[in-house]
Amino acid sequence: MAQTKKKRRRKHRGTQGGRINPSRPTGRPQSREEARARARSRGKRAPRTDQPPTWASAITRGVIASVVFTVLLILLFGRTIGQGLALGAFMLVFYIPAGYFIDTMMWRRRERARIRGTERK
Repeated sequence: MAQTKKKRRRKHRGTQGGRINPSRPTGRPQSREEARARARSRGKRAPRTDQPPTWASAITRGVIASVVFTVLLILLFGRTIGQGLALGAFMLVFYIPAGYFIDTMMWRRRERARIRGTERK
């Protein structure tokens, strides 16, 4: 059977007694222009590649890589647990500064390219 009553598009405002709060929250924009202005005014979050590298991120990545390396050494290459842990510790000491300096080098390269790109425009 066809629907005779048109469905409402917005929720009812106010209380059951009929009171409407004049200082209502601005949840939904009233017009298309207001929606566009609100969207433009919101600041976009900078991508992770725009942020300089940190030692904390290098340590996290180094720990994950050395654990994977240690597990692979023990399981796939048949090393003893002691050998695997020793090589894993060495790789941890190697991965952390190497990862940080590689990240720093790549970040500087991107920054130079970004600065050059803005100067040409």
